Amino acid sequence: MKIYTKGGDQGQTGLLGGQRVPKDHLRLHTYGTFDELNATVGMVLADTGLPEDSQVREALSRVQNELFQLGAELATPPGKTVSMKLIDSIDIDRLEDEIDRMEGRLDPLKSFILPGGSRPAASLHLARTVCRRAERELVVLHRSEPVRTEVLGYVNRLSDYLFVAARLVNHELKVPDSPWVAPKLVP
Repeated sequence: MKIYTKGGDQGQTGLLGGQRVPKDHLRLHTYGTFDELNATVGMVLADTGLPEDSQVREALSRVQNELFQLGAELATPPGKTVSMKLIDSIDIDRLEDEIDRMEGRLDPLKSFILPGGSRPAASLHLARTVCRRAERELVVLHRSEPVRTEVLGYVNRLSDYLFVAARLVNHELKVPDSPWVAPKLVP
């Protein structure tokens, strides 16, 4: 199978099921951002600074597959069925359980923190911001073409997961989080 088809040379692409849409279609913007998120998660996994024994590593590999599932669902036009397992409440519950386990190893937050610390934590914060952008685009899509509530819930929980994972990686690497210090008003 060739990687190029020339089918998009006129500014259109095919959704799963064959429907052709413009490449600037909202659905494409949305699943394209999820593709970007998946690539960002891949960068975290490729980072040699991420501890090999981190519980984050295994979870992120699973998340990459779930993001691919989600992208396939979003690439399917309304009214067409997807012939694979879809993201469901079990996936959301798993993220929540992982968040709770990670938070159990961390000191409670006492202030806002700046994205950063170690390189893999900074990459996780970047993934979190891409996830939030993907979520905003998903909500816009949902207003015009309803998206399953499980997808909305999963994406919302995933950004929380990525935030806590960044904190945990810093903790594992013994790199403190950087608190945000609000500037004082000058009288």
